[in-house]
Amino acid sequence: MAMMMTSGFPNSEGLGVGMEWMNNEVSTGTTLAATEFEGGVIIGADSRTTTGSYVANRVTDKLTKITDYIYCCRSGSAADTQAIADIVKYHVDFHRMETGEEPLVNTVANIFRQLCYENRDQISAGIIVAGWDKQKGGQVYSIPLGGMLQRMPYSIGGSGSTYLYGYVDAGYKPNMKKEDALQFIANAVSLAINRDGSSGGIIRLAAISKDGVERFTLTGKDMPKFFEDS
Repeated sequence: MAMMMTSGFPNSEGLGVGMEWMNNEVSTGTTLAATEFEGGVIIGADSRTTTGSYVANRVTDKLTKITDYIYCCRSGSAADTQAIADIVKYHVDFHRMETGEEPLVNTVANIFRQLCYENRDQISAGIIVAGWDKQKGGQVYSIPLGGMLQRMPYSIGGSGSTYLYGYVDAGYKPNMKKEDALQFIANAVSLAINRDGSSGGIIRLAAISKDGVERFTLTGKDMPKFFEDS
């Protein structure tokens, strides 16, 4: 009797077994961090976007520009957070045309809050809004899942944030210099990347002040290093 050979491909009954990740929501399971410093704010994030356990994008830019002085950091469903950011930019453009002035950071944060709260049962979105305006200087606002809004001197978000509460509580100092604030945020994101499977890739940073936005990218040997057991 001839032996039946089997291949490594699934048969018709097993088609799709092990491919459940293809139906999972694309998620920016991530690490976000932001802090105020004496002249503005520093924001930072990792760059990994996942679909279940599959890494869909290794170099995502999760620091999203809203205006020349205001950015948001996105976690949750990539589609939901991108759509919300686009809607907010649409409202902000109208606001700028009507008033002839740059919007306040608090105004932008409240637009995010309203959208997140009114659609809280349909979307998955955790947002950090950070920026500078001429009234209050640098500001950081946290909008977690559900649509609550709170101004904070520093904020962390995303799946990697669960590993960081001790570090940021101990490491934050009011009125930090820009260089110290950049190091504080870079350290936080690097620590989370080493622990959280949904965080990874490179570290993107931005410093926002009255002079505008400076962007920084840390890769490879430039990323902060901590104890690693060999």
